[in-house]
Amino acid sequence: MTASAATIAAFDNAEALRALVGAEPLVSEWLSVDQDRVNRFAEATGDHQWIHVDPEQAKRESPFGGPVAHGFLTLSLIPALLGKVVRIEQRMGVNYGLNRVRFMSPVLVGSSLRGKFAVESVTDVENGGVQLAWNVTLERQGSERPVCVAEFITRHYF
Repeated sequence: MTASAATIAAFDNAEALRALVGAEPLVSEWLSVDQDRVNRFAEATGDHQWIHVDPEQAKRESPFGGPVAHGFLTLSLIPALLGKVVRIEQRMGVNYGLNRVRFMSPVLVGSSLRGKFAVESVTDVENGGVQLAWNVTLERQGSERPVCVAEFITRHYF
């Protein structure tokens, strides 16, 4: 099963999720990363480095020509972007972790990002659940190079 940016794929059992292994990636809509989002993330995390929150200084002094989003802000968008393309009708789901995270290029404030989500594996876990390993690529609109690649691990209980 594949989904375009306008489609949400719905799954209500482990077998349906297993069918995603090897399928075309699910692709989210674009999401804007504006200065307000960056500032709110800085407040939430206490990371007020000027390269993120001082647009004037970032324009003058950063190698990127302006402010950039925190890497961890970019990473934190993965579940929200996944939720735009996948609905899992389950008793409970949890984010289990991340593997092999890399920030490949900066996210300039004002950029739009989207996620591509490919299921690498579905594994049975305790208590009747399944664990999915998602290969995630976050792309910046207008750029050929991804901004982030990661393996995102989720667990689902039906």
